[in-house]
Amino acid sequence: MGFFDFLTEEIAIDLGTANTLIIHKDKVVVDSPSIVAIDRNSKKVIAIGHEANLMQGKTHENIKTIRPLKDGVIADFNASEQMISQLIKSIPTLKKKLFTPSLRMVICIPSGITEVEMRAVRESAERVNGKEVYLIHEPMAAAIGIGIDIKQPKGNMIVDIGGGTTEIAVIALSGIVNDKSVKIAGDVFTNDIVSYMRRQHNLYVGERTAEKIKITIGAALEDLDMPPDEMSVQGRDLLSGKPKQAIVSHKQIAKALDKSILRIEDAIMESLSQTPPELAADIYNTGIYLAGGGSMLRGLDKRLSLKTDLPVYIAEDPLQAVVRGTGIALKNLDIYRTVLNK
Repeated sequence: MGFFDFLTEEIAIDLGTANTLIIHKDKVVVDSPSIVAIDRNSKKVIAIGHEANLMQGKTHENIKTIRPLKDGVIADFNASEQMISQLIKSIPTLKKKLFTPSLRMVICIPSGITEVEMRAVRESAERVNGKEVYLIHEPMAAAIGIGIDIKQPKGNMIVDIGGGTTEIAVIALSGIVNDKSVKIAGDVFTNDIVSYMRRQHNLYVGERTAEKIKITIGAALEDLDMPPDEMSVQGRDLLSGKPKQAIVSHKQIAKALDKSILRIEDAIMESLSQTPPELAADIYNTGIYLAGGGSMLRGLDKRLSLKTDLPVYIAEDPLQAVVRGTGIALKNLDIYRTVLNK
């Protein structure tokens, strides 16, 4: 602790493909879609987050909306840097400061990330005044956020289904024993729905509409205990070109998502088959923990439980489990130093 510590602010960031969340002083102060709208002529960022999200699919030729993060890693360095910078500036308590404070940051990264991608995240953070930058792997942050004591000599399996990747990890003694990162998650589910609507209903729907279908009636199983009502979906008729409406049920969406969920199931089974026997015995007793927005898909826990013959639990707040864990690691740097990459 130095004299200038009062000039340093601490923030925890979950830099996600779909959403970016920031914790400052134990509160989630930013929860924003990871989308940037750019003017094609001047190359300037004209909107980020919720504002840019409203423009998605509705822009003219001078504006383009991009998602600077793909599969959990930075795809567009410049846009992601501007997005991180603007989101940090939008934190209410930092807005009131006369000068820009230096930042101590813990940023969440996918477990399958390469050294080059890690450097890109670190450099982005340093450019937005990050003086001390720590990185933490997503499944580890999710485990801490769920409330698992990661320091115990006990195996726990975490499946974090985000926007770009599904992270599967077995954690014990503050380390990841084995991990698997598959590029099948929320975005793929959305694309599956777009394809299904084209095939089955000759209806062309945009990404935002498909996302809305997924949230409103998305399901992993056809027989649910409490099925959602059918939903009317508007889009463009592929044959006539006219706007049209179709009625869609959760059973149809379960069919649309079946192949992608099957691949997540296979990845979990593969991960279980590579788990050392003593840890497998622990997992038999503790079960599998689900985090991330994708885990909120109706019936997914039941489907995974039937496949693995293990109990499956969804985190209390799956969307914020990862950022909460990142925040706890930031608050207790000395305790969690072993799981952070400096």
